[in-house]
Amino acid sequence: MATATRTAPDPPQGERTQRADARRNRRRVLDAARARFAEDGLDAQIDEIAEAAGVGVGTVYRHFPTKEHLIEALVEARFERIRERGTRALSEAKEDPWEAFRGFMRFSVELQANDRALSQVMASRPEVMGAHAEGSGVFELSGKLLALAQESGDLRTDAVVEDVPMIICGLGHVTQAARAGETAPGMSWERFLAIVLDGLRAPGGPPLPECSRLLADGR
Repeated sequence: MATATRTAPDPPQGERTQRADARRNRRRVLDAARARFAEDGLDAQIDEIAEAAGVGVGTVYRHFPTKEHLIEALVEARFERIRERGTRALSEAKEDPWEAFRGFMRFSVELQANDRALSQVMASRPEVMGAHAEGSGVFELSGKLLALAQESGDLRTDAVVEDVPMIICGLGHVTQAARAGETAPGMSWERFLAIVLDGLRAPGGPPLPECSRLLADGR
């Protein structure tokens, strides 16, 4: 005799609507927070984020009990975008490893350079960024892209995967400092990145200094 398959009943219409509203509000809060943090850095205020999202302050706190929770969610979302771009770059590397690596670096540096809050988190909470880089798979993807570009003879052999986050974080930090008027006003992250990438092209110049390998674990 065939055994009947039981399926869970659909939630009531009201409950489904509430869930959809909650998901929509969460997305609106994250979008608003991303914009405010990119503009104001970690000084962005929750009430300003709520106003930009078109929700009450209580709604923000229901989804994100503290500003730290909100920042954590934004960092996670950012690394998800980088992971998606890295996965696409890995596919592109079958045709042109160097261009795939260059495109991935440009995407990552542009995100970092244009997001003040993310640059601040990178500088003040390296353990958070290191954990997300590992957990999201971005660090592993970076290593694969670098290795493929080295195997094709396009990228110098003494470059290591730890150089990738160092370049991204460094360019993001310098760009934000320039915009704040602290150094090199008018600096172009695109020009800076082009110079750095040119230095990574094979065969390269004198051997690079030894890497301390501290970036991988965020210490």
